[in-house]
Amino acid sequence: METMERPAGKPIVIARGGASAEAPEHTIAAFEAALAEGADALALRVRVSKDGHPVVFGHATLERTTDGRGPVASLTVRELKRLDAGGWKGPRFGGQRIQTLQEVLERFRDRTRFWIELPDGAAAGSGTEERIVSTLEIYEAVERSLVQSADREALGRVRALNPAVPLGALWSAGPLDAALPATGTAEALCPAVEVLRAADVEAIRAAGLGCYVWTVNEPALADRLVGWCVDGIVTDRPGLVRARVGRL
Repeated sequence: METMERPAGKPIVIARGGASAEAPEHTIAAFEAALAEGADALALRVRVSKDGHPVVFGHATLERTTDGRGPVASLTVRELKRLDAGGWKGPRFGGQRIQTLQEVLERFRDRTRFWIELPDGAAAGSGTEERIVSTLEIYEAVERSLVQSADREALGRVRALNPAVPLGALWSAGPLDAALPATGTAEALCPAVEVLRAADVEAIRAAGLGCYVWTVNEPALADRLVGWCVDGIVTDRPGLVRARVGRL
């Protein structure tokens, strides 16, 4: 499957929200910068607007990275589009807008791959997974994407909607044995770098799963993970990680 390939046996570089150390996360500026720096994929957090549209946005509320206030889910797409999502990072990014998942796929689907994180706490009847899966299907991005979540029930709903969508289970705490997804329920385990050890990578691989590690911004950590033969590294600094992957 295309999503799972590692070029020349080295980990792929996955830009979290784009090149978010340099440009405002989840904006066109950050996505374009990430691809210019050699990222292989874009990691997107997806939220759902008041009127039911998936938008790419890093936080449940707006204050941190826009000039708006309140939950993302309290505004319609039109209202979200009026917000400045870039000025907080510096004057040259003023006017960057929140993007819908549709807009991101339409612009970038022929240029990269996508790691899509489901929103936290989406209720089973909310239709969130249906909207995300249908958007991937419409833009023929299923095989270029991996949908990830810490919520195994949410991943199960995605699998029921379209078994071809690659899935990744997020792991941020607790023992590996408890984090490993049941056979056939996911293609990857996506651990936080803080919980991962070399022996864990071997166990993840023995379980037939890909290993995509987040969030790595230090050269020494990137070097270590390359040595452990992980499948991918999620980073705010894709240029730095690309240089380390290419150097080793």
